[in-house]
Amino acid sequence: MKIALLGYGKMGQVIERIALERGHEIVLKKEENNTFEGLSTADVAIDFSVPTAAVTNISACFHANVPVISGTTGWLENYDEMTKLCAATNGGFISSSNFSLGVNIFFEINEHLAKIMAKFKSYSVVMEEIHHTQKLDAPSGTAISLAKGVIENSSYTNWTLESPDTTQIHIATKRIGTVPGTHTVTYNSAVDAIEIKHTAHNREGFALGAIIAAEWIVGKQGVFTMKDVLEF
Repeated sequence: MKIALLGYGKMGQVIERIALERGHEIVLKKEENNTFEGLSTADVAIDFSVPTAAVTNISACFHANVPVISGTTGWLENYDEMTKLCAATNGGFISSSNFSLGVNIFFEINEHLAKIMAKFKSYSVVMEEIHHTQKLDAPSGTAISLAKGVIENSSYTNWTLESPDTTQIHIATKRIGTVPGTHTVTYNSAVDAIEIKHTAHNREGFALGAIIAAEWIVGKQGVFTMKDVLEF
């Protein structure tokens, strides 16, 4: 499989290494100011760039008839625009806040726990996410996905970084050293607390999941999620 890497920072370099180990070929390594030369020869593109470049990168893939996997966060105000462009060009598209297999299992656990806890009004939920100091967006896309998973399965209606009211989930964000990513969901009551937590040890889980998604989407048209890839 021929892969175009859109974004060649630390994540892009890990994706490259694992892709080569799995027998794939890299036909483009694009940094922010490079051209898209070689994109049209790719079977699939993987975008781990920056929020300001994501829409341009994804659009270029659709116009080149190359399915694209995007792990860039912080641009989702344009998500609907990209899904419409995907449909108009008969493209293939997966955007995820986190491609790690472990995190996607964590998403499922989070949703299931939210359904259970919705019956017990004595508990309130809070979230915390910790990332490295170079991460540009806060809260993380993963934390937002976790909050949405609770909102869709409970009476909560929104999340906030500020002091929450009873309808809001508070997300605490921390930027520490080189931490790859730690996410915690806690249900507190007057008598006890229930906590679920995912800790990434390195970037390899994110990279492997993105490559698995890329392998899966080749030859497919439409907008998909990691639930489709992992058959949840």
